[in-house]
Amino acid sequence: MRPKARRTTLADIAQAAGVSVATVSKVVNGRGDVAPHTRTRVQELLHQHHYLAPVFRHTKATDMPTIEVQFKGGLKSYVAETLEGIIDSAAESGASVVISKASLAPHWARDLVSAGRRAVIAITSVYTAAHLDELGRSGLPLVVLDPLHVPDSRVHSIGATNFTGGLAATRHLLSLGHHRIAYLGGPAAAVCNQARTHGYRAAMEADGMRVPDGYVRSGDFTYETGLLGATALLSLQEPPTAVFAGNDEIAAGVIETARTRGLRIPEDLSVVGFDDTSPARMTTPPLTTVRQPLREMGGTALRTALRLTNGEKVESHHIELATELVVRASTAPPGEGASVPG
Repeated sequence: MRPKARRTTLADIAQAAGVSVATVSKVVNGRGDVAPHTRTRVQELLHQHHYLAPVFRHTKATDMPTIEVQFKGGLKSYVAETLEGIIDSAAESGASVVISKASLAPHWARDLVSAGRRAVIAITSVYTAAHLDELGRSGLPLVVLDPLHVPDSRVHSIGATNFTGGLAATRHLLSLGHHRIAYLGGPAAAVCNQARTHGYRAAMEADGMRVPDGYVRSGDFTYETGLLGATALLSLQEPPTAVFAGNDEIAAGVIETARTRGLRIPEDLSVVGFDDTSPARMTTPPLTTVRQPLREMGGTALRTALRLTNGEKVESHHIELATELVVRASTAPPGEGASVPG
């Protein structure tokens, strides 16, 4: 029998880097009191030697796993409600979560492994092929919530029926008698935005309605996009009588722009949002919106991540949960006051 290859130790890494074992230990454990060039050198050596910290090597399937949850941007209602679902599911499953903002620094995945993470859940974050390669080398499963781009085959993702939601929102406005319906969405390249746009167009075409030039606009999933987009839409020679917004924040911006122009919601302009986050119930009037099951999506992501850490086979790389139209007071049949003041 061949003798087993000797496992790389912290002392080996320290000797190769020309630093103390204590310094290598600080890098492994994510301590901040290490010079940047020293940290980079140690991380490169850890990567070359495929070093895994003992806290991860000795973890058993029966131990409580720790899942890294990363999000990009601010802690908005969408992210907060999704996190609630993840945290609740983790508590039920006996897992723990560490929440952080996406940082994708060099060797970030190996640092997560060294810190004892068992999987990564990303909320609308974007990962390149290089990031996915590093995750693969580190053995960390990745589950993406509401991916902005078509997921790589190595990625498991959780989303909602965005096309169906866009279809339902537009059909609702058509059923009220609106013909001039605009769509104001998020990034044009985002998969969820494209699906909502397709749902909108499918409903309009099925009802024989023309979509005028300028009636479909994209931006970001932000309040500011609602403000600016609504200004452009309401300045058209033939402005819409209804706006389907790509999320609730955009819808809130549309409502505010309409208010500053002296328009009443819904008498002069009907507005539909998407997500059904807490702001949808706080707008004046309360917002008709498409409910995206954010907490359920978070819980599904957590359970999927746990299955992957246990080596279980997950039947589908992408799971979609059902959306639902929630009708409130921001939509009504078009009234005689629907024309926009000059």
